[in-house]
Formats: sequence, structure tokens, C-alpha cells
Amino acid sequence: MELLLGVIAFTTSLIAAIVGFGGGMLLIALLPLFLNPVLVIPIHGLTQITSNASRALFSLSDVKWSLLPAFLVGSILGTVLFGMILYTMPTTYIPLAIGLYILLNLWYSPFSNFIKRFENFYIIGALQTGLGLIVGATGPLSLTVLTKQLQSKDQVVATSAVFMTFSHLAKIPVFLLVSSELLESGYLIIAMICGAILGSYTGTKVRFSMDNNKLIGVIKLLLSILAINMMISVIIQSH
Repeated sequence: MELLLGVIAFTTSLIAAIVGFGGGMLLIALLPLFLNPVLVIPIHGLTQITSNASRALFSLSDVKWSLLPAFLVGSILGTVLFGMILYTMPTTYIPLAIGLYILLNLWYSPFSNFIKRFENFYIIGALQTGLGLIVGATGPLSLTVLTKQLQSKDQVVATSAVFMTFSHLAKIPVFLLVSSELLESGYLIIAMICGAILGSYTGTKVRFSMDNNKLIGVIKLLLSILAINMMISVIIQSH
């Protein structure tokens, strides 16, 4: 099973290194087929920290570091705020709101121009990291804004990788709750970490050779498909 999950980690990390997202969502959909439920979130988090950190490392010169301080401050505030509030609030419709925000921000210029007045990385950091403790698919929040503010595909993917690394680090308290089970899965975790790093390296090489405008277009299209899928899922579950 270690080899199989290592290959899965490689594949999902490869996808994320090319387009900037999607690998983590695919990985968390597959892990319950192989792991004890209590281990899914911690092992997913550890693999994603490795995947995102290595993706950023392989593209270090492309990271837009000036955006990081605001994101970090927002992340800390979001972790505290959402950690206290959201466990007592219904979260059913949060993915619907995220999906709608992504679609309007990408394709409806009046909304995009209006929201730009309030859009900053303090808020994005708070929402992405805070909501990431409770619901999935929050990475596209920052990616949606980065595709508008940065022109280079490599800057978008590399900066998003740094953001997601810190967002996943916020899950460390969850890891500590099941530390004994994680120690027993040591070989499996090592295999997945190695797969994630190799996937990041390979995907970065592929991305460097791709056309900038085409890849930005692909990222926007995939973000839109993800957003529509999130919205449909919420609507189906609520009926």
C-alpha cells in the first residue's frame, strides 16, 4: 500500500505543480479508500505541506514575497476567529458562497471591479486558512485573486504554493491529536512525502515549458469547473 499511495501522492502533486491546485482535492477524495478515517486529515495535511513547500522551493525565484506578510497576519487571525466561531455555526452553504465568489470574480467584470476595493491578502489569508480548518477547496480563494494581480503563470503557482503551505500548517494541532497513529504509519507517510516532492519537481519542469497565457486560461477554466461543482453539490445535498 505504501508504493500505491506514493504513486497517488506523486500524481496529485504533479497536477498541482502544473496548474497550481486540484491535487489536494483529488488526494483527499482518494485517501478514505485506503486509510482509517482518523488518519485521513493528518496524512493529507502532511502530504500537502510537503507538496506545496517543495513546489514553492522549486520555483523560489517566482514567489511574490511582498504579498506574504499580509496573508500571514490574516491566516493567524482567521485560525483564531474561525476556530472559535465556526464549530458552532452551520457550514453547509459555505462552499456555495465560495463557488459563487470564484465565478463572479473570474468572469463578471462589474463584480470583479467592485470587490477589488475590498480584496486584500489580509482577508484572503483569514478566509483561506480559517475555512480550511473546516471545509475543503479553500486554495482557489487566493488563486482567484492571484490570477488577476500577477501576469506570470509561474508567479501565480509559486506564490499560491507558499500561501497553501502556511494554510496547511494551521492543521498541526489536528496532527498532534493522533500522533501515536501517525508514528505507526511512518513508512506510508515517508512514501507519500517522497512521491509529493518528486511530483512537485516533475510538474514544475513541465510548467516552465508551457505557454503563459494558455496556462492562465486553463487555471481559470478549471477554477470555474470546480466552483460550479461545489455549488451543485451543495444544492443536491440540501434537497
